[in-house]
Amino acid sequence: MSQRAENSRSTRTTRGPQPPPRTRRRRPATAAATALLIAGTASCTADTGSAVGDWATRREASRPGATPAHSPASGGTAQRRNFTLVASGDVLPHSSIIRRARADADGDGYDFVPMFAGAKRIVSAADVAICHMETVYGPRGDYSGYPDFKSPPQVARALKATGYDSCSTASNHTLDDGAAGVRRTLDALDRAGVAHAGSARTAAEDRRPAWLRAGGAKVAHLAYTYGTNGHPLPKGKPWSVDLIDRTKIVKDARAARKAGADVVVVSLHWGTEWQTAPDRRQLRLGKRLTASRTGKRPDIDLIIGTHAHVPQAYEKVGGTWIIYGMGDQIAGSMSNHEGAHDPRGNQNSVGRFTFAPPAAPGGRWKVEKAEFLPMWFDTDAGRVVDLNAALRRGADVREVRDRIRRVVLGRGAGKDGLVMGR
Repeated sequence: MSQRAENSRSTRTTRGPQPPPRTRRRRPATAAATALLIAGTASCTADTGSAVGDWATRREASRPGATPAHSPASGGTAQRRNFTLVASGDVLPHSSIIRRARADADGDGYDFVPMFAGAKRIVSAADVAICHMETVYGPRGDYSGYPDFKSPPQVARALKATGYDSCSTASNHTLDDGAAGVRRTLDALDRAGVAHAGSARTAAEDRRPAWLRAGGAKVAHLAYTYGTNGHPLPKGKPWSVDLIDRTKIVKDARAARKAGADVVVVSLHWGTEWQTAPDRRQLRLGKRLTASRTGKRPDIDLIIGTHAHVPQAYEKVGGTWIIYGMGDQIAGSMSNHEGAHDPRGNQNSVGRFTFAPPAAPGGRWKVEKAEFLPMWFDTDAGRVVDLNAALRRGADVREVRDRIRRVVLGRGAGKDGLVMGR
């Protein structure tokens, strides 16, 4: 995001201490309860209402038909099966979003849980769910929106309650409050039980991906950003945020494979704000990363992009899916670079990918089904809206839903099997 935008991207993810894999019970999908008002979208540019580790086996044990890890039937290892991975766009709390959370808490602190309710049905039903926490958290009572974001740490609790397992934290706003902001953000995510990638409190933490487990697969999550809005890396702490560098990304992905990763997911904070088409750098880097292989196996299995404020296309490149940009999942009502209110800033998509295990040991976990789900943040109600669910309830949102679909499919992903999910 641009430095003039109220909500520029500055999320930082770190990887905390790594406990041994543990099995979490799968939570039932919950119907989203969210008010649906007139469409209004926000951009990062201006909020017109502004004022660790091995976090393993989530939901896996109780999934129907799943064999618990280390059971006799599995021969001491988890039974391999299909699993779903969901990824969503930027969480960008402008000042208006912070005020809404305070109102939702009836003035007693901040409650972001109702804001995310419209996404919970989709997120909580996935085996692995990844978000993008673009901003850092501030000290108690010192919260702000654009240009230097400091968000209430209660956001982390809402992410956990919605069903997220890991968040990328590398963004152009990661250093908005220096090393202290990184530390507070990662500490809060740790307390909430949400893994993180892209920012770090120590050099050792920076060398570890966020570890997740689903379907008997070990999933490594890595994250990087194009820059930090001119904020310098903290003195003596060059590892505080991971910057986009193709050589480093490939090296990190290969290290994750060597550490046992079956699936490597890379989050990239990149692209040109307010541009629905991926820019040349995105196309070039995406092509080079998806072409990187060790032996017959790609080094990276999925690339998920953030930062542009607007939905961008999905594309299968060299056999690997890339989401160039998902758009902002939560953001205030924003203005674009021309200073005009731009409703696209509150339109976004959620990617959902079903991975299938390889036929033979050492093979690639392949995406068997690729889906997108069109979403919208209603700035009047302060709620995430699942547009397909809203249409089923009779809401007049078909035009915005169809616009997102056209953008997402704009590079021919439909020919490679991408479909709109329900």
